[in-house]
Amino acid sequence: MNIKYIVIVQGEPYSIFSEIIGKFLSKRKIKHKIIIIGNLALFKKQLKKLNYSLVLNSIDNYQEAIKMKINFINIDFKGKKIFSKISYDSKKFISQSFKLALKILNDANGEGVLINGPVAKKTFLKKKYLGVTEYLAKKTNSSNEVMLIYNDKISVSPLTTHIPLKNVAENISREKIIKNVVKLDNFFKKKLNKKIKFAVLGLNPHCESIDKISEEDRIIIPAIKNLTKKNIKIEGPFSADTFFIKKNLDKFDLVIGMYHDQVLTPMKTLFKFDAINLTIGLPFIRISPDHGPNFEMSGKNLSDPSSLFCAMRFIDKLSL
Repeated sequence: MNIKYIVIVQGEPYSIFSEIIGKFLSKRKIKHKIIIIGNLALFKKQLKKLNYSLVLNSIDNYQEAIKMKINFINIDFKGKKIFSKISYDSKKFISQSFKLALKILNDANGEGVLINGPVAKKTFLKKKYLGVTEYLAKKTNSSNEVMLIYNDKISVSPLTTHIPLKNVAENISREKIIKNVVKLDNFFKKKLNKKIKFAVLGLNPHCESIDKISEEDRIIIPAIKNLTKKNIKIEGPFSADTFFIKKNLDKFDLVIGMYHDQVLTPMKTLFKFDAINLTIGLPFIRISPDHGPNFEMSGKNLSDPSSLFCAMRFIDKLSL
């Protein structure tokens, strides 16, 4: 894949992301055209406070971006403090940042990558969208978007994302399992040149239910049988409580879970921040480092940058 631009959206101006970027860019050699979209004055002040010295190439238009340099496009933000609590004041700033990023990526015709910094769902999305995954899908007129949490050793994908646990059972279906697995299988083949093996987790504890016909029998097993006929390597359903042990991690590449925490909890336990959140099904590759805004640690220079390093390793694989 030829990569024209890596667009980095700062996200919440008072999150830990400026620190993460500072730690990353002070150690990593720049290989691609990187464009950071954020507030230049605030970003410089935050880096200075955290003792990171980066040379930023301020540009007005993304077409002025230069390879091997840290290009920066400024978006107005009225906050006066260097670090502060997250509030609704950042909503317009984040919205304008995403708007510009999407224009750049649209002009890149599928040869751009978006890395967005953490966004506070409560203040930015305001319950209008389940998450940034769904927000970007709406803004790009995409449908059937799929969340993928990626690590070099194993990845996971929840069938349902940010919905209440009580609503999970009614939001899973054979069709959705089939559609998601096919989309993920194609993504790994086309983007990473890799034929992967899937494991599917059950919904119920021990894949058992007191109901006459369980979701495993009615939905999950028929979906797996259908996918096997499509020549996709897939097994399951497995009981979630015992799946994430070494022999299974060595055997499979991607685990399909029925709900968000069923697969994200073990991933974060195993790999901490050495993972990334990908949205499959957009017109471009979208990556979000696997951590939140964490304003409580903002400005303390104690945050782990592993996720951004993981993101760039992944991008390097795409450009091979």
